[in-house]
Amino acid sequence: MQRLVFLLLFGVPAVTAVTHSLKYFYTVSSRVPNFPEFVVVGLVDDVPMVRYDSNTNKAEAKQDWMSRVTEEDPQYLEGQTGIFADVHQVYKADIETVKQRLNQTGGVHIFQNMYGCEWDDETGDVKGYYQFGYDGEDFISLDSEKMESWIAAKPEAVISKHKWENEKAWLSYLKNYFTQDCPEWVKKYVNYGRTSLMRTERPSLSLLQKTPVTCHATGFYPNRAELFWRKDGKEIHEGVDKGEILPNHDGTFQMSVDLRLPSNSSEDWRMYECVFQLSGDRDDIVTKGRAVSNKPKPSNMNLPIIVALVTLAAVVVAVVVGVVLYIKNDKRSPSPESQESNKKMLPKA
Repeated sequence: MQRLVFLLLFGVPAVTAVTHSLKYFYTVSSRVPNFPEFVVVGLVDDVPMVRYDSNTNKAEAKQDWMSRVTEEDPQYLEGQTGIFADVHQVYKADIETVKQRLNQTGGVHIFQNMYGCEWDDETGDVKGYYQFGYDGEDFISLDSEKMESWIAAKPEAVISKHKWENEKAWLSYLKNYFTQDCPEWVKKYVNYGRTSLMRTERPSLSLLQKTPVTCHATGFYPNRAELFWRKDGKEIHEGVDKGEILPNHDGTFQMSVDLRLPSNSSEDWRMYECVFQLSGDRDDIVTKGRAVSNKPKPSNMNLPIIVALVTLAAVVVAVVVGVVLYIKNDKRSPSPESQESNKKMLPKA
């Protein structure tokens, strides 16, 4: 798991927005300067909806539509704060356990857990995931197919694999959560945030610089989108380098795709076109090859990219070994965590 979120997902011609997701990222760090020791980010359809860190010690709603959650359950944020604070203490112990297994005595280290599910509102298909990593590399993950075993990505994770596979009640709980409860929370969150989450915004499309020529799309929503080069009506792959979808400061997204031709090529640029396709929008946006300007990329290409990369590297890069609270769903509120004071922990690493 090398990418965040924000992780996901990007359309095909004339696609329809049918896949929704709920994800939580827990990150504990050791000796990382100017960064909270513990950070939690919860996302619906890759949009942050709740956040907590050990500097503020407070869970905060990140979307206006989350007010519907707190109206239904006034104790929602307080409950989340208590849960996240408890997980922090568990993770502080777990990162030390992992360091001991790897014979590490100091240095900067990142320890993460990502779990969640995706639900297809057209087919009803559900996919759950529960993954852990350490220092940017996979460590151990739940087998997402049968959810009855663990996959150790490192020799040091085998101890946890055997330990956790003996926890039959826990495995049964996880399977039920990812196949039943989690999708129900996805549906509720998407319903609450429908006006925002289900909207579509078309981007501006421009060709930037030469060698290679970069086609850049910015200002689109949602992030389920595709950007590619086409020649004579056919998509091309040779000499093409596609970038990741990155967030803008205003909640929209941006992406780019490069096309590199041999320097001695005599190709007519009018034969090429850059095509953008957005999930939920059947009309492509196309820009034809032409003389390319040397103007710099839009200002929102700078700070948002830097912030996104730093944040993703520290928070979403790879997922970690550890222990999460044994949380039972409170049916009174649309949260995947219990709002009651259930402090039972999952098996330790």
